[in-house]
Amino acid sequence: MLEKGVKPEQMINIDKELHEFDFIRNYTDLHNFVISMLSGINHSIYYVFVDEVQEIEQWEKAINSFLAEKKYDIYITGSNARFLSSELATLLSCRYVEFQLHTLCFSEFSELYSLKNSEKGLDKNFLFNEFIKYGGFPGLHNLEWEETVLRQYLQSVYDTIILKDIIMRNKVRDVAMLQRIFIFLADNCGNLTTAKNISDYVKSQHLKIAPETVQNYIQFAIDAYMLNQARRYDVKGERLLELHEKYYLGYIGLLYALSGFEPDKISYRFENIVIYEILSLGYHVKVGKIAQREIDFICEKGNDKIYLQV
Repeated sequence: MLEKGVKPEQMINIDKELHEFDFIRNYTDLHNFVISMLSGINHSIYYVFVDEVQEIEQWEKAINSFLAEKKYDIYITGSNARFLSSELATLLSCRYVEFQLHTLCFSEFSELYSLKNSEKGLDKNFLFNEFIKYGGFPGLHNLEWEETVLRQYLQSVYDTIILKDIIMRNKVRDVAMLQRIFIFLADNCGNLTTAKNISDYVKSQHLKIAPETVQNYIQFAIDAYMLNQARRYDVKGERLLELHEKYYLGYIGLLYALSGFEPDKISYRFENIVIYEILSLGYHVKVGKIAQREIDFICEKGNDKIYLQV
């Protein structure tokens, strides 16, 4: 922005993870701080950046006020736990453009690993094997590249998402059942699945849960980006089918945190990597059905359509 001629005094950066901004507790504090920073400055537009905006109580009141003045270009970021798309639509009344940030794809993973380990050279086979296991969380690259350390990190990420983004957010009472269902879905990535299938499986373990509750738990995981859902599409009839979706992990590497590396499930890991890559490129993905045969993925973005068999 500086290179494009924007003056430093036009930009205000607020990072709620820094102690220096701890005094901004609510929307009034936010509004007053921005106004005070611009006092005596005269420009036609100002740029406001707020990181972890959800830490500010009723932040949307200040943001909507700035938008109404039509002289602010505003960028806000937030974490999954209290910053989902459904809430943004309510809080900002569709006056926003949303960008979803994904974890690293394979090419990004390779680039970052190579930058930090240049002395080891660039072995694509080694890098791909590591990506299959550990996935694309950027934080991995700040750690010692040792299996125990990396798996502990992935386990902590899983625990945090489960606790904050699902259990606390949705007030889940039966935490053990939620964990059991998620592990079942992780172990069955790429398999056609229904809530009733999972309910029947749980019953076979001498436990009980209604299909409706299973569906709720699945939706909680989708909302927290822990799962991606690929619905089945009848290619010949050109319609979405109601039953038997496929689910894939939203974060490659969580399966390793849960159950380690299992070579017999490598094909599902490949599918998971491919669908994640396609989703990160902005495609919508469905599973294709033609009579009794199947297309792994039908990927659509605008007028672009790709058929993929993994």
